[in-house]
Amino acid sequence: MSRFVLSVRFGVALCTSLIAYFLVLSLFNLHTNPLYSLFNGVITGFAIYEAIRFKRIEKKDDYNYTVGFQAGIVTGFLASILFTIFMAIYATEIEPGFIDKITNNFSQSYDIGVGIFSFTVLLLGLATTIVLTLSFMQLFKNRITPENK
Repeated sequence: MSRFVLSVRFGVALCTSLIAYFLVLSLFNLHTNPLYSLFNGVITGFAIYEAIRFKRIEKKDDYNYTVGFQAGIVTGFLASILFTIFMAIYATEIEPGFIDKITNNFSQSYDIGVGIFSFTVLLLGLATTIVLTLSFMQLFKNRITPENK
């Protein structure tokens, strides 16, 4: 279990950051504009990058591609699951008309429930995690040696 501690910490911090960003947007009534969700990728990217970087520093000579990949995936997947739970609670309990406000940006004929909305949020989070982890692993695929510090 100790091999996941760093990833869990970064995953919880990532989820907290995403929730805080969303709530700040909602204070200014900007949370229904999908353009602002692009910054979620920046927040997620930073957290995954740091999780892999810290894992590489922690493991030193025992670091390999699998260890780094695992750190990024666990961080992102955990944050995606927790953020999806938050969004489902937000869309049902805090602002019940939230899903309708989002879909009005696209079409009046969509009838999306909480299940489809939650599934979409989760899928976007998992896809972003996989792409960013694979991208960052190109930077961190080697062990730390005096030449590549």
